[in-house]
Amino acid sequence: MDGMDIILFHSVYGLRPAVHAAAMRLRASGHQVHVPDLYEGQTADTVEEGQAVLDKIGREELLRRAVLAAAPHSDKGLVYAGFSWGGAVAQNLALGDEKARGLLLLHGTSDLAEDTSVDELPVQLHIADPDPFESDDWLNAWYLQMQRAGADVEIYRYAGAGHLYTDAELPDFDEAAAEQTWQVALGFLETL
Repeated sequence: MDGMDIILFHSVYGLRPAVHAAAMRLRASGHQVHVPDLYEGQTADTVEEGQAVLDKIGREELLRRAVLAAAPHSDKGLVYAGFSWGGAVAQNLALGDEKARGLLLLHGTSDLAEDTSVDELPVQLHIADPDPFESDDWLNAWYLQMQRAGADVEIYRYAGAGHLYTDAELPDFDEAAAEQTWQVALGFLETL
């Protein structure tokens, strides 16, 4: 079976080694992976530094960069994926792309417009439990909104893991949770 065409968006930290490592893991499973650098070379060591970079560039400009990065590949039917804030970017693009094949969210989600509608888009979310950026109330509301929009959603929660638990260079890292996440995520991609 041919692998998926995946676009993988980095977190608020920027395009760090963990994102490249994830892309290599996906490629080793036969997928074609595009990893845009929305920060154009800037990276951050803390959430606060990353937020400052994001604020300086601006959300509209970053979304424009993401759309431009996805555009050359979207005709083939992309799987959108992202880490934390990059998951929010991936979600926004996937929900606006009628050819999207799937949505893989690692550590983050985004608001949905009231009129969002998709045709049984497969969605998988992996998130810490609890997560400081994604409360239980938020996740319950998000899940119901995604289902109402027509998405086929699976949520996997990892008790005791830190927010960005798949990044080996951050204090949040949880090796067991990260490994389980990748095993489940790779299985999800095989079903698409």
